[in-house]
Amino acid sequence: MTRTTRLTLDADGQLRHHIPPDELSNDLAGWIADDLVAPGLIPPHAFEDTFVSVVDGAWLPFYRNTLRELARGGAPGGTNAGMAPVHDRAADLARGSVVELGCCFGFLSLRLARDGHRVTSVDLSPGTVELLASIAPALGTPLHALAGDATALPLADGSADTVFAVHLLEHLPPALAPRVIAEMSRVARQRVVVAVPFEDAPNPTWGHVRTFDLADLAALGITTGRSYTVDEYHGGWLVVDS
Repeated sequence: MTRTTRLTLDADGQLRHHIPPDELSNDLAGWIADDLVAPGLIPPHAFEDTFVSVVDGAWLPFYRNTLRELARGGAPGGTNAGMAPVHDRAADLARGSVVELGCCFGFLSLRLARDGHRVTSVDLSPGTVELLASIAPALGTPLHALAGDATALPLADGSADTVFAVHLLEHLPPALAPRVIAEMSRVARQRVVVAVPFEDAPNPTWGHVRTFDLADLAALGITTGRSYTVDEYHGGWLVVDS
């Protein structure tokens, strides 16, 4: 039996966790990455299934705990602590109605909806979208969630004021990034916001396939033909304004 900080992996591969209900949050992602993937106990491609198996049926407390921790800034060194300042910056940049691409669990979308924005959350995974659509009403935070491809959005031209892609483009091959930016620009009336992590190499645990620097973001900004800025804050940011 191999014991880790929060998780137990039996010799037969059976995963057991020792996480109290009030601690079950998106910090789980970091625990799996550090305690199971990094030492080679599970391969990167098993990350998602492992994550789901631990949460299994406790999605509402998982969401509530994560949103609480993000609002507090997260426990030092945890996944929530890493994302909290990114979400804070995104919230500061939001204008009017919002579309978030690659929303995943939708924590940023829920934050923006609670801030009073009309939010549409888009993700390629129908299962993820269905989960978010079912959880949002239980949290008292209405939003619209739909499945869609960021390179061909099922949204009308100019149908939102701000379109976000926060930690999405690093999951896509470089050739697709200009297509995503073009779709974001088509849908956004006022502002396009892109945030990416800065890494020396793509992290396969998180499904990353490419890296970015400020020059890469500027090159994407140029393709829009609009006014844009790039800067660094817990990763890189591209903001394009109409």
